[in-house]
Amino acid sequence: MELVVTNQLHQYLAANDLLPRFQSAYHKYHSTETAMQRVWSDILVAADDRQVTLLGLLDLSAAFDCVDHSMLLERLQSAFGLTDLVLDWAQSFLTVRTQQITYSGQLSSLQSVLFGVPQGSVLGPLLYVLYTAKLALVVDRHGLSLHQYADDMQVYISTPPGDAEAAVRRLTACLVDIEAWLKASRLRLNPTNTQVMRLGSPQQLAKVNVLEVPLASARINVSETTRNLGVIVDSQLTLSAQVAAVCRSGYYQLRQLRPLVRSMSSNAVKLLVQAFISCRLDYCSSMFYGITDGLMSRLQSAQNAAARLVSGARRYDHITPVLQELHRLPVRRRGGLQDGHSGLLVTARYGSTLPGHRLSAGL
Repeated sequence: MELVVTNQLHQYLAANDLLPRFQSAYHKYHSTETAMQRVWSDILVAADDRQVTLLGLLDLSAAFDCVDHSMLLERLQSAFGLTDLVLDWAQSFLTVRTQQITYSGQLSSLQSVLFGVPQGSVLGPLLYVLYTAKLALVVDRHGLSLHQYADDMQVYISTPPGDAEAAVRRLTACLVDIEAWLKASRLRLNPTNTQVMRLGSPQQLAKVNVLEVPLASARINVSETTRNLGVIVDSQLTLSAQVAAVCRSGYYQLRQLRPLVRSMSSNAVKLLVQAFISCRLDYCSSMFYGITDGLMSRLQSAQNAAARLVSGARRYDHITPVLQELHRLPVRRRGGLQDGHSGLLVTARYGSTLPGHRLSAGL
């Protein structure tokens, strides 16, 4: 039943252009990768114009558990036009739920669930997306950009290095209004887990002296690297930390699998390599477009090691026939990382400051 309702609601929202434009979760043809590409594209365009970008990664505390049912129903009606029987069904879906816990073999008494969307449900996450849809208006009032993936929010502003202090004030004012809107919506921004980065070319970053950003009673230190939707982003846009993490994880898994290979079938080995190594190489692989040849070689070495484990090839055997036999494209050609292999990617050049990088077009 939830799946039927979710599909019909998606069709209605899409037909009437009501889906939040800058929310990538639970949206057809959208993913963490397209969310990262959109933000990354804006940052790279700004860097190409000799600007720096201040990026705020906002963390919410138990966001899905704090949704106010009455507010959600009111927003479904006023913002998305759900009325009559549809609204009654949504109210029935949300309300008259109970919960209890067990500890040391003892059950607690039943308690009514007054807040939150049902955990593990098909429809619940989409309702959360609609609940927070108007947050984009708060950010837009300050002239900043926003992109969300479920409860992960990225707020950013690009500015010439000379105007960095003014940009910090605008970012701070925006974060204050976001926190106020979240409080009014029964949601809570967690300042201790909220992070701020400055991103751009090394030459432009050297002109910016921003060490912290004030937020309510807390002061957020500016980070040089952080994990954003599973991708480790560094301030100079090199992605070297992400490449290092992918290779480190891949080699660790290979070391764990190597003693077991002789007692497993070839299909089982392929399956495990795909699950533990290849999927990490492929995750947000379009972000690797334009990284340095040295970093690309490290990724390729990790793929070669995995291919040798699957095929039984020796260390010094030529790897190209092995990859062809396993039907594995080289890393540079996976996910459209080579010129002419993807219509979504174009190249941005930074003169002598940065290597060629990628932009996402039309995401």
